[in-house]
Parts: sequence; C-alpha cells; structure tokens
Amino acid sequence: MVKKLSKKGTEKMSGAHLSGAVRDSAQQIWQAGLGAFSKAQAEGTKAFESLVKEGVSLQRKTQSAAEDKISEATSKMTNMATDISAKASGQWDKLENIFEERVAKALNKLGVPSAKDISALIARVDDLNRNVQKLSAKGPVAAKKAAPAKKTSTGKAAPKAAAKPAAKRAPARKSV
Repeated sequence: MVKKLSKKGTEKMSGAHLSGAVRDSAQQIWQAGLGAFSKAQAEGTKAFESLVKEGVSLQRKTQSAAEDKISEATSKMTNMATDISAKASGQWDKLENIFEERVAKALNKLGVPSAKDISALIARVDDLNRNVQKLSAKGPVAAKKAAPAKKTSTGKAAPKAAAKPAAKRAPARKSV
C-alpha cells in the first residue's frame, strides 16, 4: 500500500527522503495500473467472448421473431387478397348478369331471336325433317291407296290440293 505521510512527518523529512517516498508511491500507482490493465485484458477477452455469444443468441432470437412476424403478415395479406378477389369476382359476375339481361331485353325489343328461340326453332325444323322423310319413304305406297281424284264437269281430273304447311316459316334472319 501507498504510505501516507503525515503533516508532521513531511516537515521533518528531508527533500531527498520526500522525493524517494513520492517516487515509491508513483511506482506503486503505476504497478497497480499495469496490474489492472493486465487483469482487464485477461478478463476483457473472456467478457468480450461472452458478449459475442450473447449477441449471437440475441440476433438469432430477433431474426426468428422477425421471420415469424413476416410470415404472419404475409399470411394475413394473402387472406385479405383472396377475400378481396372473391368479392370482386362476385361483383363482376353480378355485373355481367345485369349486362346480359339488359342486352337480351334490348335485342328482344328489336325482334332479334334469343338463343332459346333459335334452339326451339332448330328442334322444330329437325322434327319436320323427320316427318318429311317418313312421308317421302311412304310416298309411292300412300299414293296408290289414296282415293281417285274427282272428275270435274270438263272431264279432267282436278289437280291435287297442295298440302298445308305444318307451320309458317319465319323469314331468315342473320345470327347475331
């Protein structure tokens, strides 16, 4: 330890003796500083390594928490996008239906047949074609069984009356 000098001791001591005491005291302070530096250096390395380990651990925890938050936010955004897309799709479907209904009404007012009308007409034409084919297949046999034509006053046979058409034909229209 550094020796303390009392006031009485400093007065009695000579200059040489005082300078030696100061030198010894300074030497001890210097040695204490070197010892503290050496101890701090030895323990500082250990403390530094310990701090590095804690920093790595904290960084991993922080990255893990950040990744969790990012995945959670991504999931929420995906769900929101899906919901918005579904709602938009539903609205587009409604808009499309309204548009189709209004166009159909306008075309109907103009006299343009609808797809339903055209398919009904096609079915009727197919039915008439089948009936005509059946009648044409029976044609020569049916003509022989038919009653003879009545004679008129001139003596000539009256021409056969034209068969009534089964349905009036609608004028041909261009498809839309």
